[in-house]
Amino acid sequence: MKPKSHLPFRLNILFFAIFLLFSFLIVQLGIVQILTGEEAQEVLDETENTVTNIPVPRGKLYDRDGNILVDNKSRYAITYTPPKNVQPEKKLEIAQTLSNYIEMEERQITERDMKDYWILTHREEAYARLSKTEKQRMDDEEQYQTVLDRITKYNLESLSEKELEVAAIKRELDEAIELTPHIVKNKGVTKEEYATVAEHINEMPGINVSTDWARTFPQGETFVNFIGGISDHEDGIPRDNVDYYLTRNYNRNERVGESFLEQQYEEFLAGQKEQYRHVTDQNNNVIRSELIQKGKQGKDLVLSVDMELQKKVDQIVKEELEKIIHKPANRHLNKGLVVMMKPKTGEILTMTGIRYHRATEDKPAFFADESYRTVYDAHLPGSAVKGASVLAGFQSGVITKNTVFVDRPIKIASTDTKRSWTDLGPVNYLTALERSSNVFMFFIAMRMGGDYSYVPNDNLNFNTEAFTEMRNYFKQFGLGVETGIDLPYEATGLEGDKETGGLLMDYAIGQYEPFTTLQLAQYVSTIANDGYRVKPHLVNEIRYPGTEEQLGPIYKTIGPEIINKIEMDDEYIQAVQNGFYRVFNGSNGTAAGTFRNLPYVAAGKTGTAEKPLFDEDGNRVANTENLTLVGYAPYDDPEVAFAIVVPQVGRSAGEGINRNIGKRILDAYFQQQENEE
Repeated sequence: MKPKSHLPFRLNILFFAIFLLFSFLIVQLGIVQILTGEEAQEVLDETENTVTNIPVPRGKLYDRDGNILVDNKSRYAITYTPPKNVQPEKKLEIAQTLSNYIEMEERQITERDMKDYWILTHREEAYARLSKTEKQRMDDEEQYQTVLDRITKYNLESLSEKELEVAAIKRELDEAIELTPHIVKNKGVTKEEYATVAEHINEMPGINVSTDWARTFPQGETFVNFIGGISDHEDGIPRDNVDYYLTRNYNRNERVGESFLEQQYEEFLAGQKEQYRHVTDQNNNVIRSELIQKGKQGKDLVLSVDMELQKKVDQIVKEELEKIIHKPANRHLNKGLVVMMKPKTGEILTMTGIRYHRATEDKPAFFADESYRTVYDAHLPGSAVKGASVLAGFQSGVITKNTVFVDRPIKIASTDTKRSWTDLGPVNYLTALERSSNVFMFFIAMRMGGDYSYVPNDNLNFNTEAFTEMRNYFKQFGLGVETGIDLPYEATGLEGDKETGGLLMDYAIGQYEPFTTLQLAQYVSTIANDGYRVKPHLVNEIRYPGTEEQLGPIYKTIGPEIINKIEMDDEYIQAVQNGFYRVFNGSNGTAAGTFRNLPYVAAGKTGTAEKPLFDEDGNRVANTENLTLVGYAPYDDPEVAFAIVVPQVGRSAGEGINRNIGKRILDAYFQQQENEE
């Protein structure tokens, strides 16, 4: 009898085990389907994570004493956040609905906007203008462009005001980026509009009500030029810097600083944007959104500017212009420029540019704040730069402290006679500065050019390398180069394209190449500061956002930064300082009548530059002068330095306006210091 096999029994056990395993899996799948099926399906449907950035209010600006200069004011806003792949027809529908609830602010609608709108609302009629052959041989883009070209003026004129309003709204919707809120309207949104739109949001997918912010200026127009502007949401980030901003997580329609301090300190003022991650499904529907970075308001700037002093200086310049601007000889006079700064630290205290706009048929005469001209406009400085010329003479070795020249008319062959304002006789460097001798500076220029033996009516022996040498000395003071101020742009003046001995003589008395008022302020600050050229700056501190009552903690302090020490012996610098003292305090000083015997002791240099004016045909129409003044005080321990430029004053019609402004602004500064003590 054969033994009985155990194989069927073992197979039964195996089959039973497999049955139990499958039963367990089926139960588990059922649980997953019933309890977590929806969540699991969402995971399967997820296709993309999109991160969007929500801008925050910009940082505020304060003056050196904590007075607020720029604030943010909240305002109602209507926004649109488009889903992915939204179709033009859907945007048109939303725009049409929204037009029933808001009045769109005025905005120029381009011809292209109107054509796009007309095609969208007259699609069948528009494409009927294409022949069958054209439709066959053209792709979609070519067809659309051809249809655009065939829209007539009559078609566009048929659009009603209501349709143009819808077109304006749709244009805003078209500029929105997927899943990113875009401002449709934020100017003049009324409470009624805000409430009505909020009530009908469910009719307009993506439309929402929100709050936006706008810059306000509690101090009025004072110093607004240097605060700068920010782009509007219609313009967004500047087109010439799109890549720069996009790589820094900016949206295309985001507002950014466009000029001056708003642009220079954009990275601090902009703050930390709020970031959301949006998860979408295969149909581009948002499954969920989550906050991944909380927004932080931009950091605040504390400026070096003294707003109280700034207003006083503005008023002083305006009043001094009013005294003489209506003289017939001053018909070309239209502005006064002033910069005040601390020579040891580079802190800018005031930057004033008051311009007079004469009456026209359409407007009465008025004064305007154009302080940016202190940085952008360059003018011939006249004798104000003679301190640099004397130092160039000392350092180049062509003069010493004992050098004496006889101040008398200088006549070079084939040129006009050159002279000082009067024949001064024998002068050394001190009397040359005190009495403003042109001839002393002419001899410095001739000697630097290689000619030590002046003979009347002879030609000069001139080495053109002297121009480079003289310019290099001037540049050490900041004349003809950037001062380094914390602004996106500053002018450096205009370098002449001719280099002759006669022109170098003109250069040495400030009659050849122009400089900005800021450059002149840095130049005299360098002399006041014993030869150290310090970078001027408008911002003292960057702070974390504070409260309405108190500034926030300091994030960064911007202290003094020395650009260079001029390559001249200290004894020469002290010699020029002595000369500047005598200009303001000596018995024959050109400004002593204004500054001698004051409660404070000041020093500096006056300047007058001839400025002939010509018409378009090159004919001389007027003889004017640029009146300038540079200085600092107190003489022994300088706290403040200044530069003043009053261009295009009529000959002998200035009445010392440069000196009058200089005395009054120093009086204002020291009176304010006394009051604060």
